[in-house]
Amino acid sequence: MSEQPAITCLSVVVATKEQVSSELGEEAVILGLKKNTYFGLDGVGATVWALIREPVCVADVRDAIVREYDVAADEAERDLLTLLAELAGHGLVEIRDEPSA
Repeated sequence: MSEQPAITCLSVVVATKEQVSSELGEEAVILGLKKNTYFGLDGVGATVWALIREPVCVADVRDAIVREYDVAADEAERDLLTLLAELAGHGLVEIRDEPSA
């Protein structure tokens, strides 16, 4: 079992291919095929899920959340990193180190 790298704002995150998901109104439902895990996200979580369907830098996701919702950047970052760690733990996202410039 490979261990995910630590998640930072410089990490790149993307939804894994071993899942199926659907948007239901303002919610997202995800079925992890590898671990048979069902996960539901609403509000900000559903927005995050929509943003990570393609590889994206965590800082860019944080910035999008700050622009769309009335939240301070440090709070958005803390909550985002927690959510991404939980999704990674369920095998729903891949975390990659940012490519060198």
